[in-house]
Amino acid sequence: MSSSSSSSSSSSSRSSSSRCSSSSRSSCSSSIVVVHGVVVVVEVVVVLVVVLLVDEVVVKVVVVLVVLVVVVVVVVVVVVVVVVVVVVVVVVVVVVVAVVIVVVLVVVVVVVEVVVVVVVVVVVVVVVVVVPVVAVLVVVVVVEVEVVV
Repeated sequence: MSSSSSSSSSSSSRSSSSRCSSSSRSSCSSSIVVVHGVVVVVEVVVVLVVVLLVDEVVVKVVVVLVVLVVVVVVVVVVVVVVVVVVVVVVVVVVVVVAVVIVVVLVVVVVVVEVVVVVVVVVVVVVVVVVVPVVAVLVVVVVVEVEVVV
């Protein structure tokens, strides 16, 4: 069967080559390549069909191979989906932890600032109000003690 198809391809090539003598060589050579490619594809398809029809074992092997390919593709897709989900979960956890750390730091800074402001206000009140009042009272007491004495 293969010899008849190869002889038909060579005869089609010869007939194409005889037509090429009158036309341009570049378009003619590309048409020869296309015709030869079509003939080769037809030969391969015919051989595969004959083998598949004659031998049931080949059909079973092809079915098993197709099933294996489908299983491998499904496993790969599942693994990729699981990896993507794990990566997304890790990213979300990292973002949440980062936000919590930032919030805690902001709260600590605000609390420290409030404490510092309260301490400064207390010191200022003590220095500005209490110290002069105490000084005046001391002077008054000293003056009264001297007057009495």
